[in-house]
Amino acid sequence: MTSSHTMQYIGLLLLAAILLQTIAVAVTFIYFSNVLTTMKETFSKSSVSCLMRANLRTIKGLDTGSTEGKDDPCWQVTQQLHFLIEKSMSNRYQKEISSAIKDQDAPPRPKIAAHVTGSYIPEADKDGRGPSNRKVLGQKIQSWESEKGLAFLQNVQLSDGELVVPQPGLYYIYSQTYFRHTLTEEEENEEEDEGAGEDTIRGRPMLQYVYKKVGSYPVPILLMKNARTTCWSRDAEYGLYSIYQAGLFQLGAGDRVFVTVSNVSTIDMDEKSSFFGAFLVS
Repeated sequence: MTSSHTMQYIGLLLLAAILLQTIAVAVTFIYFSNVLTTMKETFSKSSVSCLMRANLRTIKGLDTGSTEGKDDPCWQVTQQLHFLIEKSMSNRYQKEISSAIKDQDAPPRPKIAAHVTGSYIPEADKDGRGPSNRKVLGQKIQSWESEKGLAFLQNVQLSDGELVVPQPGLYYIYSQTYFRHTLTEEEENEEEDEGAGEDTIRGRPMLQYVYKKVGSYPVPILLMKNARTTCWSRDAEYGLYSIYQAGLFQLGAGDRVFVTVSNVSTIDMDEKSSFFGAFLVS
């Protein structure tokens, strides 16, 4: 009996000890959980207050240069934030100023453009068929005006009816020719003899070509071509027609551009009717 009572007593002591230990662990866990929650809330509130500049009694009431203000954690956070913002803005302004200075130091881009207009050909020169070249189609127009009236040259040369560009780039080239087509006495007699002038003399096409010449190629290169067919009343003394064409082309330094037509003698070289030009795009 005595031994049985002793064993029961020891079992109760062990049970009580385990129960007390369990209660102690639970209380400790609850305590530290509350402490961590309180610390998180305090830290969160302090961070938000620093960023929102709310409830900053210490910072507002203290001199920014005082030792007490510098020891405040919120003051340190805001000062670091201000420092980062100032540094970022300073770097940005320095880049913008450097870019502006580079743009000012860069030499201005030269303006390259030309617009030449028709110049009336002496009657003695109009009697012939004009200059021709076996390497190109048609007859080259050489009598362009480059200074008077609407014509001008800006960093472009005009030589032998050809525009010479000074630097490589993408150029817009345009040309218009105004045809005043008439029948000579010989053609009128031929028309009366054949009786089919609509299909022969009056039906001849008018052509305009734009060429470029490069130093590395012996033959001029055709850039543009346009055509119209003459057809006017038998009772009319002449027919009036115009051909215009334009386009973007890559040219090199020293390249030459010129215009040819099917018959130079039929061109009305008024400055507002026949003209030719080019300008640098990029």
